[in-house]
Amino acid sequence: MALTLFEDRGTPLDRQRFTWREMAGKPISKLDDDAFTRVRVILMNGLENEALRFSHAAARLNLELRLPLAEVRRVEQHQATMINWLLGADHSPLETTIGYEQVAIEITAALAQQEPDAYLAQNYRFGLLEDFDHMYRYSALLDRLEGKDSNNILQSYTDVMPGRPTVVEHRAPENDLRRPFDRTTAAPLTKLNALTLTAAEHQTHDYYMNIGPLFADPVARQLYAEIASIEEQHVTQYESLLDPSQSLLENWLLHEAMEVYNYYSCVQSEPNTRIKAIWERMLNYELGHLHLVGELFKKHERRDPQEIVGERLPDPIPFESQREFVRETLAREVDLRPHGPDFVSLEEEPQSSIDYRNQLNSQGSPSETVAAGYVWRPGTELSRKVVNL
Repeated sequence: MALTLFEDRGTPLDRQRFTWREMAGKPISKLDDDAFTRVRVILMNGLENEALRFSHAAARLNLELRLPLAEVRRVEQHQATMINWLLGADHSPLETTIGYEQVAIEITAALAQQEPDAYLAQNYRFGLLEDFDHMYRYSALLDRLEGKDSNNILQSYTDVMPGRPTVVEHRAPENDLRRPFDRTTAAPLTKLNALTLTAAEHQTHDYYMNIGPLFADPVARQLYAEIASIEEQHVTQYESLLDPSQSLLENWLLHEAMEVYNYYSCVQSEPNTRIKAIWERMLNYELGHLHLVGELFKKHERRDPQEIVGERLPDPIPFESQREFVRETLAREVDLRPHGPDFVSLEEEPQSSIDYRNQLNSQGSPSETVAAGYVWRPGTELSRKVVNL
């Protein structure tokens, strides 16, 4: 049953409290928990970080809203901590990277299939094939640097094979900008999807920028630098789908609705009862935030918040393998290239993007180097039978 947004008022803001022990609680298990539990953890941390990012930017632009923004933001900070600390020390930074790319693949594929706007769905399929290739490159690095099989993280939900090659993903900035949805006609789901993917990709970009310099291996350092650059392109692409004419309060309302929708989706599918209780708690907190912002929206804009977010949430996001959809998309659309806001055939790619990436790749491509001759096999390359000739 879909959640009715403005009937359940959730937990009031003044009752949303944490302790340090709660925030730094027991992490999930790398091997014993289902891979989609990790997917949910990484995704929701990204959404909480987006809430913080938006709130700080909004506070710099509006004096009257600074106090409610600060009050909600303090809770969002603690929510982000509680969720991010669910990732434990049994994950190496590179294994966590595999988890990040699984989020990008499976969530983008799921949203592309439920997206009612054909143009936005095309954008999601396009980005999906690039993240799919990143998984392949990082899997090669994990195999060769740590001797580990990425499927220990993926649990056979996600394929490891080339997508649109990372070496050709670099584009001139004008070819990463898209046509925004129209805030007056776009479905609430369209707005929530665009915000969700913007948040997820921004988190991935920041993670790669933070951990990339910590590797000693020179190819690993270069690979993180290369893919972080593509993640910035993805953030540019997805955020350019947002209508810039939306007011500050309209944006805040949508951010809260996005969090409600995603936590609601997590609750519907989480098999770990301890983690499900966290999603239920966070859902109630976000419903409290949504109602607070809804009242501010009515006070300052004299409009009904249901005009923006609708009365009921859409069907929950399916946290499940999207393997067949990804394979079908790969077969049909791997050679698409962006030309301005549109997608064209390989032969029609603008010269500006070709020139841009030729300069970047002029001293070699780390994504090509790391995957040279690499084919994923269960158990890593070390399990391959060596035949003496």
